[in-house]
Amino acid sequence: MKQVTYIKGLHDIGNGNYVYFLPDGSWGWSNAGLITSQGRGLLVDTLFDLALTREMLAAMRQATPAGGAIDILVNTHFNGDHCYGNELVEGARIIASAACAEEMQHETPQMMAAYQKMAPDLGDLGVFFKHSFGSFKFDDITPRLPTKTFEKRLDLKIGKKTVQLLEVGPAHSKGDTIVYVPEDRTLFAADILFIGSTPIMWVGPVKNWIAACELILSMDLDVIVPGHGPLTDKEGVKAVKGYFKYVTAEARRRYDEGMNADEAAVDIKLGPYASWTAPERIVVNVHALYHEFSGDSTPLAAATMFDQMSKYWMKMKND
Repeated sequence: MKQVTYIKGLHDIGNGNYVYFLPDGSWGWSNAGLITSQGRGLLVDTLFDLALTREMLAAMRQATPAGGAIDILVNTHFNGDHCYGNELVEGARIIASAACAEEMQHETPQMMAAYQKMAPDLGDLGVFFKHSFGSFKFDDITPRLPTKTFEKRLDLKIGKKTVQLLEVGPAHSKGDTIVYVPEDRTLFAADILFIGSTPIMWVGPVKNWIAACELILSMDLDVIVPGHGPLTDKEGVKAVKGYFKYVTAEARRRYDEGMNADEAAVDIKLGPYASWTAPERIVVNVHALYHEFSGDSTPLAAATMFDQMSKYWMKMKND
């Protein structure tokens, strides 16, 4: 694995590919990537607000001519920390899975801005929201949606390079995509991989997330860029897979015992995963698993999940 220090900014990861890090990788602090060939660029995701995205794009222009010649922007999924800066990538085609494009129409920066304004009146939920998202600015963002969509797989050309977009969702979201550069043995795994931070399964099923990890493990790779956290290798992929297998088994036992999802989330001991940031995401993961166990296809309500996570977070903070 290439050794790259996990500090904020743009880093050369070899063969004309770059990663932009936003430590510490927890809520909203995501990674983006740049794939270049023959002076042209493909951007993997933008960042959570315009200031962060402007800073990133300026670093890319300074590092390589291709940073100023981005022809394609790929949004790997709909969460704002991977697409809210889209409007700043002028002239680029925006490509996403069809499921991602559909979801992007429903989670808007205006919603996040509204919650920021309401936070002081929301009690513990407001405190948790400010803790998670208070560093970002949402009220000046104009959403820019994909101009091309695909299903399952799409092969693209950037200069002489082939770039494969592989849809592996639904898992984290409905339309998760990973971005593979076979000749460079490089993968941008997006939010299928959280390294050092707890993954969050808004949609599932969990078998799809585990299958996505297994797909990555089967690839010939030198460099793996997660959606959050430092560069990783296949041990990092195994850790994410292990987390979901562990939480699934623990949740299933409590489901069979008649414990409700919120009780189960608090009761599960995180063991080797306890040091990962944002452990409160287990609340969402357990609720998603309980839906699977019961055959309930109703989508998780984000507002309810954040309220329950805030209670878990406050309990951990006060214990």
